[in-house]
Amino acid sequence: MKTLDGTVGRTLRAMPLLVLAAAGLAPQGAGARDLVFAPGADARIDWAGYDAYAAAHDLSGQTLSIFGPWRGEDQVLIENVLAYFEAATGATVTYASSENYEQQIVIDTQAGSPPDIAILPQPGLIADLAAKGLLAPLGDATRDWLAGHYAAGESWVGLGSYPGPDGATALYAFPYKADVKSLVWYVPENFEDAGYAVPETLEDLRALTETIAAEGETPWCIGLGSGGATGWPATDWVEDLLLRNEPPEVYDGWVTGGVPFDDPRIIATIEDFGWFARNDGFVDGGAAAVATTDFRDSPAGLFAAPPRCYLHHQASFIPSFFPEGTEIGRDVDFFYMPAHGGKDLGKPVLGAGTLAMITRDGPAARAFIAFLMTPVAHEVWMAQSGFLTPYRDANPEAYANEALRKQGAILRDATTFRFDGSDLMPGKIGAGAFWTGMVDYVGGAPAADVAARIRAEWDAVR
Repeated sequence: MKTLDGTVGRTLRAMPLLVLAAAGLAPQGAGARDLVFAPGADARIDWAGYDAYAAAHDLSGQTLSIFGPWRGEDQVLIENVLAYFEAATGATVTYASSENYEQQIVIDTQAGSPPDIAILPQPGLIADLAAKGLLAPLGDATRDWLAGHYAAGESWVGLGSYPGPDGATALYAFPYKADVKSLVWYVPENFEDAGYAVPETLEDLRALTETIAAEGETPWCIGLGSGGATGWPATDWVEDLLLRNEPPEVYDGWVTGGVPFDDPRIIATIEDFGWFARNDGFVDGGAAAVATTDFRDSPAGLFAAPPRCYLHHQASFIPSFFPEGTEIGRDVDFFYMPAHGGKDLGKPVLGAGTLAMITRDGPAARAFIAFLMTPVAHEVWMAQSGFLTPYRDANPEAYANEALRKQGAILRDATTFRFDGSDLMPGKIGAGAFWTGMVDYVGGAPAADVAARIRAEWDAVR
């Protein structure tokens, strides 16, 4: 699901910080903050690595401007991390964000007045900037580091690599902060009362679905409603299932249009989603309710007494819509959307996240990318909230709670990671025809017809 967070323009970034603060605007020097964890005081954080980084980077008197998507509470969290970069290097950092940041970064880079570092959650937009020569390549050493230090490292290298203005592919973006979508939510007490076990394979998940239905209960809560974005939860289902049905190369070809939407493998995967969503006995309210139930309301059946469903497929953000006071691990829990036991495709994970890129090259910008390679740049945010990382050297004990630690383990155990496919497709497809096509499909349209219509719309925008 796409959201818009914003940016401020280049004229604001040129203003003194005191003026910005008086105006209530986003940028401010990260170093004005105290360090949230005193160096050396928290054993979960790699202070030795931080000291080594500080000893190797003296940027006294230099400045670094960073432009990102985080506002509100998330801005506080990123600025807490940036304070450590300032303390280690002596540089002065300004961070900016506002609404419509996608448009603003395009304006600023094309006008020749970009920030030093831009951080974005849209690989498609980053690819456009790279193709226009508006980003600096991060180099082979950074590429090799990602491949060796991130779980499913080649997946992350691929996510951050794009053709440049000469057509040659290079690493332009450093993945930092991830989200996990491959999750199934359930209530442990309900499972215990019914004698159900967490499935370990996709075959087990199907068998559990059939068992629950055979016992007169409803296995799943599924809702696709989301106002003008109705249909997007079904795209996550299809993407997750495709990664379990086919090698990742098929997924890659599909999101770029090389594997057409009406390819038999895509149609079969849409029908796999239909196995869950178009069966009246498998879904709370019956199949007719899937398209009309708001995704924010759909997990409510997990918490009903007696439960109206036992399973809910949704990303890591969904607890925001659980009943107030719900405690993850006690009142509700989750498990990894399991892979096929009968296919040698490893443990794929579907997700999203943000990527950092150099939009104005210089020593401070290069030092910041190097900072993101230190465990402390991850652990400080991990120890606060709302941060996941595939970085193997980051201490899992730094996570602020067990739920984040478990989701982090899913990332660390992944053999393949792929970004939300609908976000990688052309906007009229991934945020249009795919959404509406899935609504038509759960309403009874044949998968082959839906896929053919989506392909036709894609062909029309090439």
